[in-house]
Amino acid sequence: MTRRVNGTVKIGDTEMHYVSFGTGQKNLIVLPGLSDGLATVKGKALVLSLPYRKYFDEYTVYMFSRKNKMPGGYSIREMARDQASVLSMLGIEKTSVLGVSQGGMISQYIAIDNPSLVEKLILAVTAPYAGPVAVDSVSTWIEMAKKGDHLSLMTDTAERMYSDEYLKKNRRMFPLLARLTRPGDYERFFRNAEAILEFDAREDMCRIECPTLVIAGSDDKTVGNDAARELHDGIAGSELFIYEGLGHGTFEEAKDFYDRILGFLRTS
Repeated sequence: MTRRVNGTVKIGDTEMHYVSFGTGQKNLIVLPGLSDGLATVKGKALVLSLPYRKYFDEYTVYMFSRKNKMPGGYSIREMARDQASVLSMLGIEKTSVLGVSQGGMISQYIAIDNPSLVEKLILAVTAPYAGPVAVDSVSTWIEMAKKGDHLSLMTDTAERMYSDEYLKKNRRMFPLLARLTRPGDYERFFRNAEAILEFDAREDMCRIECPTLVIAGSDDKTVGNDAARELHDGIAGSELFIYEGLGHGTFEEAKDFYDRILGFLRTS
């Protein structure tokens, strides 16, 4: 039976939740996207471990939420600094990092500011800055959250994330999912979303030195179709893989997504 942990780290006047699974000697840190502003990873080690079962013997996988209380104006770079601090508290001195969407933005700054920490970097369905498509997506969601219209928030998020085929099969489930995912308040969501709107790592991403894989879908209605190419062009020696016909939900829809990442991690 694999080891699964639901953990919490004290950071300043608040806490950061994480889960971990696997027993491998190597580390992989996973940072999720904006949905973390609605629900943290707290207590979800079992369900979150499922896509990583093939990793367990080689890697100990950690998935982190952002810290619970965030100050106004909390930036992506500050999130990265706090994340690096927590890794140090846990004794993690070397790790690969998988960042998904907003998590990929945070991951860029972890690699930029802590080159000795990051062994390999995977940037999935993310961007080097908040371009017009991302600004439209995130601004729309902020307005929906301000109105307390959680069904519209979740529906619009899904419509921008998934392929037409996926939507046809699952659209009827959106009202139920909206009821199950409604937070007590939207403060963490607003802090995360506002940070995306201010994010721009274009001047710094040339400082990313570790082997990097950029993964995206060809039809990303959340961050735009140019984002992956801009990351690839801005990070020397990076690899780029595009899933044709998929979008921002590539990490859920592509059957070989986690196998592809494991293959990249295994390369010398």
